[in-house]
Amino acid sequence: MDITVVAAAREDASPLDEPLRVAGQADRLGYPEVWLGEGPTWDAFVLAAAVGAGTRRVALTAGPVAVSVRDPHGIARGAASVAAVAAVTGRPVGVALGTSSKRVVEGVHGRPRERPAATLEASAAALRDLLHGAPGEPVVPGSAFPRRHRPPGGPLTVAAFGDRAISVAARYADRMLLDVVSPEQVRALRARLLAAAGEAGRTPPTLAAWVPAAVDPDPASLTQVMRSVVGYLTVPGYREMFEEAGFGAAVALARTGADADTLLRALPEEAAATVGLIGGLDTVRARMDAYAQAGLDEIALVPATAGDPGGERTLTALAP
Repeated sequence: MDITVVAAAREDASPLDEPLRVAGQADRLGYPEVWLGEGPTWDAFVLAAAVGAGTRRVALTAGPVAVSVRDPHGIARGAASVAAVAAVTGRPVGVALGTSSKRVVEGVHGRPRERPAATLEASAAALRDLLHGAPGEPVVPGSAFPRRHRPPGGPLTVAAFGDRAISVAARYADRMLLDVVSPEQVRALRARLLAAAGEAGRTPPTLAAWVPAAVDPDPASLTQVMRSVVGYLTVPGYREMFEEAGFGAAVALARTGADADTLLRALPEEAAATVGLIGGLDTVRARMDAYAQAGLDEIALVPATAGDPGGERTLTALAP
């Protein structure tokens, strides 16, 4: 199983330049790839370009970027631009696509989040070709503008959980991405991916997951991980998992509309280990083995940094 690193994931109170420190640690420790997620703070391609300029060998993936906010050519152009910055080392740059949330697409960008699965499919289908176009070809079919960048060279990843998104990943992606899942969920989602790929007549894409990680966590790191978990208590597919794991009281409280601080106080710390790599090194490695046995091809570590700047303790312990 491959082990990669997520330098920028979901929004929290981390220092603005924390992703650069995480990426630098990952590069120094020999991890093969760094993910640069996009949110209200960071533009994924600008961040990826900064990481590419400040590191020596790590491959880069920008995203997931929201398909309701960025058009396919803009995404392909962004990836190719990042690859141009990192061209001196010949590193590939990949793109991850996702539908994001109504809170981000409409609340932050002011764009309608309509028919997100159809938009995801259209973007993935277009990017399957755009990411491999050669210099001199039109930047998009029928355009008078020629492509000047070389192909970015990295994989096309689709973030998926529901059946429509899994179908898109099976048909167009090199890799499907899950976020904050248990080994049991990995097993079930892999089965759905294999079935969808069979229907599409394709070799299944590899399966990756962003997984919160904290080896020997201090209280601040554990709280950071717990804050990332509470947002999933009302999400279908997740709430049932937490209920089955014995956290039904927190799920019920979340359904009342309780705020994040209230949920954080109500949710036992053990919940973090349900969807994360939390604890001593032996415990974390055993949990990684459980993910591998469930069918995960790649764990993308989301290191806690609140009490561990740059995720140094966790990334050093789990370095390849």
